[in-house]
Amino acid sequence: EGLKVRLTAKAPTREEAEALIAKEEAVLRERLGSLVFGVDDETMEDAVGSLLTAAHLTLAVAESLTGGLVASRVVNVAGASRWFRGGLVAYDPEVKFEVLGVTPGPVVSGRCAEEMAEGAARVFGADVGLSTTGVAGPDPLEGHPPGTVFVGLYLRGGRASVSLRLPGERAQVRQFATITALDLLRRWLLEAP
Repeated sequence: EGLKVRLTAKAPTREEAEALIAKEEAVLRERLGSLVFGVDDETMEDAVGSLLTAAHLTLAVAESLTGGLVASRVVNVAGASRWFRGGLVAYDPEVKFEVLGVTPGPVVSGRCAEEMAEGAARVFGADVGLSTTGVAGPDPLEGHPPGTVFVGLYLRGGRASVSLRLPGERAQVRQFATITALDLLRRWLLEAP
């Protein structure tokens, strides 16, 4: 989930304590910038949903190594049906090629991730596509070691991908890839025109 920072204050009144916390929060937000995505119980997927809603955009996902974890987290957000169009677990390469329109070839690549994201947006009629592909482990795939992950993003005709090398065993890689994909989407939406 990332780092959690807890601010506490002691003062004669609740109002004074809240004022102290507000002052410290402002300093932290200035120093941490876009690393801060939520307050209290706000999750990464809440932050993504808020940004999509504010921009009047819809989202679709295509997942390989995360196997539906991204979509599962997204649908935990109350009201997600207003901005989440759907998701596809494209675990087999043929599904990537035939359903998502990925160019046949290596599936552990930035190109594949980008085409998966664009394919998800096309298949579900969404404005934004997000995808994950890579190697969760325990064995290497296509010459890539476990922990190799590519996240694909698609928005308004533009595509991008990010290559990651994540630590841990299979389950950890999948969880890290999920939260990282959501965070990359959040940051991309913050910077989108």
